[in-house]
Amino acid sequence: DHMRAFTFTCVIAACITASASAFGGGRVARPLGLHTSRICTRSPPIQTLERRAVLARSSRVNAMRGQPMMLIPQLSSLFATALASPRALGLAVSVAASVLAVLTWLVRSLTTPARTYKAGEDFNSVQAEYNAWSSEGILEYYWGEHIHLGYYTDSERALGYKKKDFIQAKYDFIDEMLKWSKADMSSVKTVLDVGCGIGGTSRYIAKKYPQAQVTGITISDVQVARATQLAADQGVTNAKFELKDALKMDFPDNSFDMVWACESGEHMPDKRKYVEEMARVLKPGGTLVFATWCQRETPPEFSAAERKTLDFLYGEWTHPYFISIEEYRRLMEGTGVLERAGSADWAKETIPSWRHSIWVGVWDPWIVISKPHLWWKTLRDGVTLERMHRAFTSGLMQYGMLKAVKKAA
Repeated sequence: DHMRAFTFTCVIAACITASASAFGGGRVARPLGLHTSRICTRSPPIQTLERRAVLARSSRVNAMRGQPMMLIPQLSSLFATALASPRALGLAVSVAASVLAVLTWLVRSLTTPARTYKAGEDFNSVQAEYNAWSSEGILEYYWGEHIHLGYYTDSERALGYKKKDFIQAKYDFIDEMLKWSKADMSSVKTVLDVGCGIGGTSRYIAKKYPQAQVTGITISDVQVARATQLAADQGVTNAKFELKDALKMDFPDNSFDMVWACESGEHMPDKRKYVEEMARVLKPGGTLVFATWCQRETPPEFSAAERKTLDFLYGEWTHPYFISIEEYRRLMEGTGVLERAGSADWAKETIPSWRHSIWVGVWDPWIVISKPHLWWKTLRDGVTLERMHRAFTSGLMQYGMLKAVKKAA
């Protein structure tokens, strides 16, 4: 708060000084050492120049050490100068008020969710947003084929997450999730990827296990088209993609050896139905494994600040709501057909992805620069990435890993 006040004071002082200078409301003192009335016509000896350079460096160091205290009389002088001209003072106050109004609007806009979840017969905000993200190209440009977080080992985090390839982290996540599932992939012939995005994970699994037929479903028709195109471009013949609502799947019961979902549960308006449908289409003896963002278990109840944060995270990226890892386990157990349920929190392993996402944009901003109509949206997404990072770091959010096996018939 002290820093904000100091910064705002400096802004006002700068406005006042500029106004006073522009309108001739008062003399602005020349910087010390600038004497225009004394012009040296002969170059001083080299030794003198070197000595002056040393003295100048020493003066700058001393000035920097005492800069905060030195600013006080300077600001007082600036205010006194401005007060000498009512016209300049009025203009400066107007400018400062305008700047403050713009900053207030900016903060309010960036902290008010703008893409809340909505669903009806003719419209679904999840579909609309993913159609937009997939059409714009920015998400695919930075995140590649995988619209999910990456995996960072203890040693990689210790070395610094920015040293790891951002896209490779996503492939590592898939490998770690497959390993964690404990599924015998050699016997898996059919896989369902629920909420497949543009099909990155589906194609990766199809390439890794060519004996398996992989089906990816998404609510976004743009994603289906892009996923199908990429599969054709890459020559992946054992992966296909369908437009389908995960809560209303028309697959027969017991259709797949493995049901996989990565970061799709967040968008489901009925978490119970989500789990029940995945369990329904899973074959007896098959493996269900899914990853999803979760909020912490209650009690203790959320504080007012936590509730405000969650409301923003719900509403900015069109999430109906989150639930806890523990609640997902209760939902799996409640199906009556799943056993050997397991869960884990991979927040630690995935947290670097949030800020890594921002940095890849900082290092390579040109696709954003080339699309001015997306600047504001990209800024909002950057702010949300940072807020997600803080929510997961604080423990308000958790990265839920869930798995279970369907009971034998």
